[in-house]
Order: sequence, then C-alpha cells, then structure tokens
Amino acid sequence: MTRQDSHGPSTPGGPLSPAELDQEAEELTLAVMAASRLLVAISARALACSDDSLTLPQLRALVVLDTCGPVKLVALAATLGVNPSTALRMVERLESVGLTDRKSNPDNRREVILSLTPAGRDLVERVLAHRRTEIRTLVQQLPADARGGLVPALTALIEAADEMAVDPLDAVRRVGGLIDDPLNPAPPDRPQGGRRRPKGRPA
Repeated sequence: MTRQDSHGPSTPGGPLSPAELDQEAEELTLAVMAASRLLVAISARALACSDDSLTLPQLRALVVLDTCGPVKLVALAATLGVNPSTALRMVERLESVGLTDRKSNPDNRREVILSLTPAGRDLVERVLAHRRTEIRTLVQQLPADARGGLVPALTALIEAADEMAVDPLDAVRRVGGLIDDPLNPAPPDRPQGGRRRPKGRPA
C-alpha cells in the first residue's frame, strides 16, 4: 500500500497519514483485544481443570490474596473494583470451600482480615502453573521471527500503560490494606506492611 501524508500521496515507506495512523491503531487495538480474550479463555480452562465450581472473579480474589495477603476486606474490594458487601459474599463462598480464612484484626476488631488457607494457596499455584504451561505451548508454536517480536512489543505496551497497569500490591497499599500477618508478624528489622511476593509473580 502506498502511504500518504496529509497533503496527498507519498513515497512507499514514507510517513503515515492521520487516516492510516488511525487505521493502524484500530487494527492493533482489535488484535490486543483478541489476545486478551484468548488469555481469559486460557485462565478459564486452567481454573476448570483445577476446580470447576469457582469463577474467574473468585480466582482473581485468590490471586490477590496470594500476592498481597493477609489484607483487609475493604482493600480486597477496592482492588477487585467491587463494593465491600460483594467482596464479603465472595469471601464467604471461598471460605465455605476451605480456600480462605477470615479473622478480626487484633488492632481493630471491626476490621476483617483475609488470607489464603494452604488449600487456597495450592489451588492458585496449580491454576497459574496450568495457565503458564498452556501459554508457553502456544508461544512455542509461533515462528521464530514472530516470537522474537513479541517480547519488545508486549514490553512496550506495558510501559505505555504506565499508571493504567494494575499491580494488586500497589492497589492494596494505596487503600492502606496491606498488613503483617497477625500470626506471623514481621521481624523488627523488616519494614512493616505485609509480605511481598517475588517481583514478576503473575496476578
């Protein structure tokens, strides 16, 4: 296709016109949205293979607790983008199947502190491992030149997102919900504010 600038035709390989830039952005947007739907489908399959009674929102709550826990109920609700009553119903469901634990904050009895049980942590590990394996299989099927272009393209997209990117730990910290485990407090020489998973842990 011969590229055109705003003043008319240009030589091939020249600057894109505003209309062409808009078309390119739209094509990229559709491609990213399709990739997003694919990743959601992979997550759903990974969850179904481990526990077909749970939903993706419930899995997300478990991942937040695995990454940031223990946290206050209000912080979990803010991170998930739901109201506290919705988050509480979700937690009650997860608690009923032995995946989460709910206690009163020793420092404020009106606050609810949430954490994963060993069974909950094991479920998160299995789902994320299954998802990682399926994504890795798809990536390995790509031609070498396509694989080589994915890393810089996805990295650039993440960097462009900047503050739009969601980091559960930052979201929890922003609403003051990150706390030390009352049953496993931080040592005196460690900064207060809960446990942090190694950087790069998927959420």
